This record gives sequence, C-alpha cells and structure tokens, in this order.
Amino acid sequence: MALFLSTFTMKVDKKGRVSVPAPFRAAVDGGSFKGVVVYRALKGHFLEGADLAYLEDLSQKIYSDFGPFDDDQMAVATAILAGASQLPFDGDGRVLLPPDLKAFAGIEDQATFAGIGHKFQVWNPAAFEAHKAAQLPLAPKAAAKLTPFPPRGQS
Repeated sequence: MALFLSTFTMKVDKKGRVSVPAPFRAAVDGGSFKGVVVYRALKGHFLEGADLAYLEDLSQKIYSDFGPFDDDQMAVATAILAGASQLPFDGDGRVLLPPDLKAFAGIEDQATFAGIGHKFQVWNPAAFEAHKAAQLPLAPKAAAKLTPFPPRGQS
C-alpha cells in the first residue's frame, strides 16, 4: 500500500489540472491504476485521496464491518465509494480535478497536498494552514496515547 508523506503546494491551471507531487506519484507507481483516487472528506471541506488499492481495501472493510444492505454501510459506501473520482496521470504527472470536488474544497489557483500515511489530503492552502495551526498543539498529547513500536524484527 502506498505511503504519502510531507506537504506540497501546487499550482492549479485554468482547466483544473494540477501536478501531483513527485513523491506521491512514486508511491502509487507500482499499482494497476496509473493515477490517484480522490473523494470528499467526511469531516471538513477538503479532499482525501489514495491509491486504488486503498479504496479496494476500504470497500472490503465496509462490507465486512457492516454487512450487505446495512444503513451504515450504505451511507459510507455512498459518501466515499460512489463519490470517488479516479484521476489518471497525464504525461506530465498532472490530474484533472473535477469541478465539483474543487468547489467543495475551495480550491482555486493552488492546492496543498498533505501526506498523512496511507492517504493524502488536498486542501485550499489557507484552509490547510489554519488546520495545521489547530492540529500541531494537539499532537503531543495525542502522540502520548499511541502504542509504542515493538523493536524492529519483533512483532
């Protein structure tokens, strides 16, 4: 599964094309789909994205956690899977952001890509800076709640 790290702000052209940061493109390079998948975040006005394998795993989890025809399963599947857009890379490593997703996230002439592990987020740059400023003071307390890593070579 792809791993997305770091933060990049990229120019969005008048057609809605944006270059996906090179490290993000490299992270999805071995997959069956040469591009990324993005969808509306459930908690905020930004986009979430990943490689196709992540969405395949998410689909399996939705069905295994909720079962078929469950209201919760239907809500999550509709919001994320039905709302997802597969964005293939062009020859220059760009994708075309759908107008409805750009409008949802308030993205105009720039987009900030923030790697958060197996997913990434795409933000309006000013909104991301406000989000980051709110999150950084919370991180030390939240990190203290994480389970320590076992020594390498042990599970």
